[in-house]
Amino acid sequence: MQGFVTFVLILAFLSPCLCTMLNVRTTNGIYNVMQYGARGDGKSDDSKAFFSAWSSACKAVGTSTLVIPGKIFMASKIHFSGPCSAKILIQLKGKIVAPSKAAWRGGSEWINVEYVNGLTIDGNGEGSVLGDGPTWWQCPRCSRPTMLHFHSCNDLNVRNLRILNSPRSHVSVNMCNHATFSYISISSPATSPNTDGFDISHSNNILIQDSNIKSGDDCIAVNGGSTFINATRVTCGPGHGISVGSLGGNGANDQVSDVHVRNCTFIGTQNGARIKTVPGGSGYARKITFEHIVLVNVMNPIIIDQAYTLSTLDTAVSVRDVTYRGFTGTSYSDIAIDLKCSSSGCFKILLDQNNIVSAQPGKKTSSFCRNAHGIVRNTIPIVPCLSN
Repeated sequence: MQGFVTFVLILAFLSPCLCTMLNVRTTNGIYNVMQYGARGDGKSDDSKAFFSAWSSACKAVGTSTLVIPGKIFMASKIHFSGPCSAKILIQLKGKIVAPSKAAWRGGSEWINVEYVNGLTIDGNGEGSVLGDGPTWWQCPRCSRPTMLHFHSCNDLNVRNLRILNSPRSHVSVNMCNHATFSYISISSPATSPNTDGFDISHSNNILIQDSNIKSGDDCIAVNGGSTFINATRVTCGPGHGISVGSLGGNGANDQVSDVHVRNCTFIGTQNGARIKTVPGGSGYARKITFEHIVLVNVMNPIIIDQAYTLSTLDTAVSVRDVTYRGFTGTSYSDIAIDLKCSSSGCFKILLDQNNIVSAQPGKKTSSFCRNAHGIVRNTIPIVPCLSN
């Protein structure tokens, strides 16, 4: 009897401690990848440790913090999947490096995040993701992976992150709603093939702000099925500019609307504000606004290209309700405004308060239109070819 009483007293004493321990793991828990076996030496494969730490954070109740400390972690592949019970914050204080091409296990994404709601990734201004792109770029026909892929993630927040040298696209956003990317630094050389900064598809209410994108392809590409896409205070260059499209590839019906690009700067880019559609496709690009844009030595500052693949076929992708307002700066080419529409025409194009001059002293800029309809107000170069 005395032993039983002693056992009850001990259990009563330990119970608060046990509850506290359980709460650390399930409520407001911190999950450090080092505690799950990560080495952080830049050579060992820490993929399993990342997966284990994520699994614990995802299963917890309340709020979880997944900590990736200030070390170098090599991960052959990372897959963070939900749905999760907890709302998760990933604190990336160190560097995550990809395997070389020779060590790649296959697949179309290196870091894949899917079916997770309310996720925040904070690089704290120091966190970096390095893709080892140079080992891939010499093989443009290889099946190169996207670096960071978000699929079906709602209320996503990614901030203060550096992303370098992706084998292909740096960030892919697919079927996501309400995502914000802030203070993102993306960097790959101009010669790196197909290294888009952001590829957005079938997503709504996406904001990219206060970011710097250097790439070998589009800084931002807005693809089919996307609405209410906003880019503000983004510096692009080198790269191919900010593009809507290409749309209608392989005969697809692609629809994009309500795109707003504001207070952005293009430096030495191939294009500035571009809309591109592929002959043979269908759908629309409409309610698109580019405004308050600074241009520095840009090849094609304003361009609509409805024969993007140089095909002889016509396109049924309609382009309408497009505004270009407040462009200032320099064009590397003579044609600063190039509106090449299909035989069905582009309609309700507005050019307002633009001043684009030549980057080459003594030269003047000009415009070109084909089947383009709209209004011009206070714009240099003059655009006499735009019909009402």
